[in-house]
Amino acid sequence: MSRTAAYLRIEGRVQGVGFRWWTVEQAQRLGLAGWARNRADGSVEVLAIGSAEAISALERACASGPPASRVTAVHRTSAEDDGSDGFRQRETF
Repeated sequence: MSRTAAYLRIEGRVQGVGFRWWTVEQAQRLGLAGWARNRADGSVEVLAIGSAEAISALERACASGPPASRVTAVHRTSAEDDGSDGFRQRETF
């Protein structure tokens, strides 16, 4: 299977509401590899690696987020596959 990669940067009320944990759960359900981390600017950054369809599904899910969040924007850019195996949380950047 060919893997593609994308960065997602999610803005809004996305820290302190379980967004990273929720994103890990969604990504694992979709069979994606990569990671999610909080950024010092208050956004959440995601590297998603897998099929284009699964990445698009994660992007759509992140536009809504978990119940306590309030997403105002999701920015997507292409990325390089960093070889991640599985999907996990990373420390704040």
